[in-house]
Amino acid sequence: MTYIVKPQLHHPTLTKNKVGYTRRDYEGRISTLCAGCGHDSISAAIIQACWELDIEPHRVAKLSGIGCSSKTPDYFLGASHGFNTVHGRMPSVMTGANLANRELLYLGVSGDGDSASIGLGQFANAMRRGVNMAYIVENNGVYGLTKGQFSATADRGSKSKKGAINSDSAVDLVGIALQLGATYVARSFSGDKAQLVPLIKGALAHGGAAFIDVLSPCVTFNNHAGSTKSFDYVRQHNEAVSRIDFITTKSEITAEYAAGEVIEVQQHDGSMLRLRKLKDDYDPTDRLAAMNYMQSHAARGEVVTGLLYVDPLATDLHLSMNTMEVPLASLGPQELCPGKAALDKINASFR
Repeated sequence: MTYIVKPQLHHPTLTKNKVGYTRRDYEGRISTLCAGCGHDSISAAIIQACWELDIEPHRVAKLSGIGCSSKTPDYFLGASHGFNTVHGRMPSVMTGANLANRELLYLGVSGDGDSASIGLGQFANAMRRGVNMAYIVENNGVYGLTKGQFSATADRGSKSKKGAINSDSAVDLVGIALQLGATYVARSFSGDKAQLVPLIKGALAHGGAAFIDVLSPCVTFNNHAGSTKSFDYVRQHNEAVSRIDFITTKSEITAEYAAGEVIEVQQHDGSMLRLRKLKDDYDPTDRLAAMNYMQSHAARGEVVTGLLYVDPLATDLHLSMNTMEVPLASLGPQELCPGKAALDKINASFR
């Protein structure tokens, strides 16, 4: 058996970002996924987004569940914190980690089986609680590790590689995220890097519950005629609501962005999400309109991509729970066990 190992040395002339890292520093191990898998394109987009945002790799905590998609965190940000949870339980582990240490950037990577089937309840509660995270679902509509059965996101009427027709209704993760209060909701396509990279950058800088559903065709089991998750189908039925750019605070606005063509939404950290609208009647800050727009286009067989909704006044779990600024994980015995007098005072306040 032959093992391919990436070289440890980097060329000295590679471009570095503001914190001194090259793009290679954000990579991980060599992928073991099928050649041409859309998931690898998503990994490349995450690498590019983190490099362009000047994020120090050790400030990122990446978490995943089980499935082809949940293997991918091994292929990016090799110097970051990582936790591969059990099937469908990534959201609760990420919630606990976020509560313990709010100073890290949390990136959850999951799949349609991991989040829309066994982990649907976990996914729903992470959205409604407003956990400060970027939650990416790599959605291919099949169970790739178990030979291509339909997943919960497979569209009714779609055809499997073996010719079977799916008779079940699809779970719409974007719709669920919108209904349950996620404050940054987007959908993209793994084959559209120009759209996906700024969406990931916006999610990482959002400061609330950010969710991106990425259609990522399975080249082995779900890239054939009759599949609604194939490369050809998505390209032919893609309805992009916006072309987006992500800029940091104080970045110069170039002349090509004429007045009336741009919506600027300030994020919690002071960064700016700049949207160039392609549809005059589409407002990404209107949650109800986003839900109606998505459903109406889905009825016509169109896959809506882009930034569907963003709340410029987003809050997170720490704000709603009124936790202290100091990360809980850094507290010592004196702060965690203040003594009997303090405990009696707390108990008395509940009487």
